[in-house]
Amino acid sequence: MAAMLQPGMLSHREQTMASDDYPDWLTAEHRTGTTIMAVEFNGGVVIGADSRTTTGIEMGEQPLVKTVANVFREVCYGNRDSLTAGIICAGWDKREGGQVFSIPLGGMCVRQPFAIGGSGSTYIYGHCDATYKHGMTKEECFKFVANAVALAMSRDGSSGGIIRLAAIDESGIERRVILGNELPTFYEG
Repeated sequence: MAAMLQPGMLSHREQTMASDDYPDWLTAEHRTGTTIMAVEFNGGVVIGADSRTTTGIEMGEQPLVKTVANVFREVCYGNRDSLTAGIICAGWDKREGGQVFSIPLGGMCVRQPFAIGGSGSTYIYGHCDATYKHGMTKEECFKFVANAVALAMSRDGSSGGIIRLAAIDESGIERRVILGNELPTFYEG
């Protein structure tokens, strides 16, 4: 299972939803700034984003996460003069478990224990470097991502709304949503 977060991309399932049973944000095209993030835990990954970004992509088969990351690397490198967004590719496969790949502008592909991107990322690099711990549990990763994205949303005018989170591991995908009135806060204001 590989999930990729990239502004402006919708999965086939999301593109074909026409029912009123689904919320607008699930099918809407996303064009504004955002904050995206992924972190590895033993056995999987946790991904998160504010609601001003895509909800991800799903593929019919389950390719290796590294394969998906390298496809994006080729696209980024081939279009390096015209792209304006870096990519985070994160997921789980039976060969390597949970993996996070950062594909910045220019098309380099680097596996990292965590990656952040989008306009809000500039506000949280120090926080993430200071609070990341190797070997975090899935629950600790959910908290790490939620806190970082909430901090970015509080500073970045292009990030906002709710926080969508997902853990991807051998058992599948566990989704969570943090509503605006439930966002972590760090100061009285």
